[in-house]
Amino acid sequence: MRTKGKTMTQKERILERLNKGQRVTSLDAYNLLGVTQLSARITELKASGYNITTKRCKGKNRFGEKISYCEYLLVKEEIYDTVYME
Repeated sequence: MRTKGKTMTQKERILERLNKGQRVTSLDAYNLLGVTQLSARITELKASGYNITTKRCKGKNRFGEKISYCEYLLVKEEIYDTVYME
């Protein structure tokens, strides 16, 4: 992925996915985005002001073992302009 002739940063790749309304897990981040430390990048994005929610999930891995993981989702805040008509 490239923007304006340069490779996107890890945070840019994560934000691109989140801005599309897609959730991101550590497995997604590694396989699709080339990010190995997703939680660190999410912490940095939150510190920059992005409203990202964390959902703790449970599942099973390919060996049938119980696992827990996090899903991250960007909360887009909508601003409504109210027009008062008299």
